[in-house]
Amino acid sequence: MNASESSPVSAADTPDVVVGYTRVAKGLHWLMAVMTFGLFGLGIYMTDLPLSPEKLQLYSWHKWAGVTFFTLVWLRLIWRASHRPPPLPAQMTAGQQRAAHLGHAALYVFMLAIPLSGWLMSSAKGFQTVWFGIIPLPDLIEKNRELGDILVLVHKGLAVSLMILVVGHTVMALKHHFKDRDGTLSRMLFGGRPQGATPASAQTRPSSAFPSE
Repeated sequence: MNASESSPVSAADTPDVVVGYTRVAKGLHWLMAVMTFGLFGLGIYMTDLPLSPEKLQLYSWHKWAGVTFFTLVWLRLIWRASHRPPPLPAQMTAGQQRAAHLGHAALYVFMLAIPLSGWLMSSAKGFQTVWFGIIPLPDLIEKNRELGDILVLVHKGLAVSLMILVVGHTVMALKHHFKDRDGTLSRMLFGGRPQGATPASAQTRPSSAFPSE
C-alpha cells in the first residue's frame, strides 16, 4: 500500500465519535426502565385497594412481571459479561468514573434484591408464585406470617431506594447530555453508533505509513 491510499481508523482516533452499547444492551436497558416505573406504580396502586378479585389479579400480574424482571436482570448481566460495555468518556474525572461504576453496581444489586425479596415475602405469607399462571415456582422459605410482614417492609424499602437511585441516575445522565455534552447518554440511545461499528466519515483517512508489500 502506498502513502496515497487510505487505512482504517478506530474510534480512539476520532474523539468526537461516541461508541454506544450494543442494540441488545440498549433494548434490555429501556425495557427494564419502563418495567421499573410500571412495577413501582402498580405496587403503590394495588396496595391501597380493598380486598377484591381485581386486587388479587393485580398482585398476580405484579408477581409475574417481577419474576420476568428478575430473569431479565440475569440476562442483562450475562450479556454485559460477554459484551464489554463501551468506556466512559475521557472527560470524566477518575472520581466521577468511580462514582458511575458504584452507581451502576448499586442499581444491579437493587434490581436483584427487590424481586427476590418479593418472592421471599410471597413464600413467607403462604402464597406460591405461579409465573403467568402456568409455571409454579418453588417457595424459597416456609410459611411464616411474622417474617412475611417484615419482608413486606423490606420489599417496600428496597423499591423506594431503587427509585431514588433511578432518579439520581436519570438526573446525572441528563446533566452529562445537556451540560457536559460528553456523549454519556448518547451511548444508550437508539440511532447512535453501536459498539463495534465504524462511522462512514471515519472509516478511512490518508495513511502516513511507508510503502509496504
